[in-house]
Amino acid sequence: MSRPSRLIGVGTGPGDPDLLTIKAKKAIEAADVIAYFAKQGRAGNGRGVVQHLISPETELLPLYYPVTTEIEKSEALYQSQITAFYDDSAGMVAAYLDAGKTVAVLSEGDPMFYGSYMHLHVRLADRYPTEVIPGISAMSGCWSLAGMPIVQGDDVLSVLPGTMAEAELTRRLGDTQAAVIMKVGRNLPKIRRALEAAGRLGQAVYVERGTMANAAMVKLAERPEGDAPYFSLVLVPGWEANR
Repeated sequence: MSRPSRLIGVGTGPGDPDLLTIKAKKAIEAADVIAYFAKQGRAGNGRGVVQHLISPETELLPLYYPVTTEIEKSEALYQSQITAFYDDSAGMVAAYLDAGKTVAVLSEGDPMFYGSYMHLHVRLADRYPTEVIPGISAMSGCWSLAGMPIVQGDDVLSVLPGTMAEAELTRRLGDTQAAVIMKVGRNLPKIRRALEAAGRLGQAVYVERGTMANAAMVKLAERPEGDAPYFSLVLVPGWEANR
């Protein structure tokens, strides 16, 4: 009788290995195959967080992005390449599942929150036994690191991608009590302008590599101009009393 296969999306948390859940640890240690997304030639942050848990006998399946920031995401070329990549990645994972293997797919933060894992999930979960293990999100790790009460009472929290149009970003910042701005990177100058236009720049806190060994944070108004690294976000607290 063939072994039952299993697909597991594993949240590796915001970067600090100590913030990995016990359930995630058990899944990683028990998996036959560890799949992880990464830029070509790199190990990926998710794998780095859990490397100490991976047995030498465990097979590794790197899933290298064909493009990252070289092409604008709105362009048809980017869309076609990234869709083909997720199709191919799902096919590679399915081959292991068909062989009766348990495949743990690492996802930085939480798998279902801006995680690449979800692209495999929608392609495979209706065909194979699947489990998703949540992880502490980057934003939760960052506001905890900053000691920042983010929302209270009837406050509304908006999670906004920094990739959205500047006018829309400004509008949404003016229509919420608290905000977390993700996907900062080269969008930081635009984010700063939107916050200033919405009258929220003075409250905004920039966090870089939150919970990692080289974490840093500063009021965004005091940060020098320029782009930000991939692992960064901006926090705008709600809770009127905190202001």
